[in-house]
Amino acid sequence: MTRLTWVQPEDLVGHELRQAAEDGRGDLPEVREIAARWRAAGGHPAPPRAGASPQAAPVRLRRLAEDLLDELAAIPSPLPEPSAWEEIVAACPDWPGGRSAGGAGSVDPARVLGAWRGRAAGCVLGKPVEKIPREGIREIAEATGNWPIRGWFTAEGLPPEVALRWPWNRRSAVNSLAENIDGVPEDDDLNFPLLALALLERYGRGFTTADVAQMWLDELPGGRVFTAERVAYRNLLTGIEPEPVEPAPGAEREPGRTTAAYRNPFREWIGALIRADVYGWVNPGDPATAAEFAWRDARLSHTANGLYGAMFTAAMCARSLDGSSVTEVVEAGLSVVPAGSRLAGAVRDAVEAAGAEPDFERVVDHLYARHGGLHWVHTINNAALIAAALVHGKGDFTASIAAAVAAGWDTDSAGATVGSIVGGLNGGVPGQWSMKDRLTSSVTGFDGIALGELARRTRLMAG
Repeated sequence: MTRLTWVQPEDLVGHELRQAAEDGRGDLPEVREIAARWRAAGGHPAPPRAGASPQAAPVRLRRLAEDLLDELAAIPSPLPEPSAWEEIVAACPDWPGGRSAGGAGSVDPARVLGAWRGRAAGCVLGKPVEKIPREGIREIAEATGNWPIRGWFTAEGLPPEVALRWPWNRRSAVNSLAENIDGVPEDDDLNFPLLALALLERYGRGFTTADVAQMWLDELPGGRVFTAERVAYRNLLTGIEPEPVEPAPGAEREPGRTTAAYRNPFREWIGALIRADVYGWVNPGDPATAAEFAWRDARLSHTANGLYGAMFTAAMCARSLDGSSVTEVVEAGLSVVPAGSRLAGAVRDAVEAAGAEPDFERVVDHLYARHGGLHWVHTINNAALIAAALVHGKGDFTASIAAAVAAGWDTDSAGATVGSIVGGLNGGVPGQWSMKDRLTSSVTGFDGIALGELARRTRLMAG
């Protein structure tokens, strides 16, 4: 039997209950009553790492799951975490002004290329150890003489017992180890930036969330998206639309029945964050516009902190192309995140910890103590890690991407975002992280493309 991951109702209830616990609803009597009904009926908690439980639920339990998901959706979060654009801006007391650079002509080609190369390098470093926990990553690196991490992972010299205990990500080990890297391999953390570039080339800088949806349907098979993106994709196929920015007069919409919110417990996970870099690169020196572009994209599949993660990243990427320090970059990112949100609190805490502690392993200990209960691909813990790696790395490319990967959450995503920012800030990456200038992708028109060509096309989209 095929068990399609991330959309089975009997699996979504456990994830939605976890989401409720995170967004302030968990202790509400009505939520506790729903959780009790689910357990009494034989419902299970969320699968801890897998996308689906091994067995299909009985029909009665699946129908109950669908009802409970709708009941949970009708209970709003009490936290000050808006999703509407005007409310987000109003919740950011340090909202940035306009572009500090001098326009499209001032875009530094070396910085844009460095950002693409940095994203590729950080992604490829993290690919083979994705889903391996922190202790396994360290054991692999130590066993091959690569701790602290300073180069690609390798299977050469890896003791068999270590390889058995910590198996590589099977899809990535064939093209992302030192001995087999041949160009930049395909990855969703690279496909989404390609898709954002294609979106801008097709629809221009005035693209809408509906345009993003059309790009997905045109270019992304359902099996190539995960968590929040897969739920939003499913919702699109059933006729559900994104939340309108301005509802049409007289239009009637069922509350919560949008692509981002409907039966989507992953709406605050990392998927939107990994889609945001290009929106910063096409708005160099303009974090506000970069954040607004990212919001337009992210709202197809995410709400609240899921949106903020994308905006935070886009703003940092915009500042990385005209700034002079990681401190400036992180401050730009925080300026577009509602100050009272969980994401803002997590990032500020991570920045403080990273600035005060010389041993990054202790910084990661702190992050795990605070965020260890979150899923490994949640936005909040990974955004905190990204900020900590940037601050602790102080602009050193190798130290920064190594820190992001060694922490053991979403290794390729965190590595890619940190690499993008430091690569842009430095205008390049060290030679040890260079790969053959050829990117593999299933996105139409991009297979085999050179990163230099991507940088050129990105500069053409800058405003």
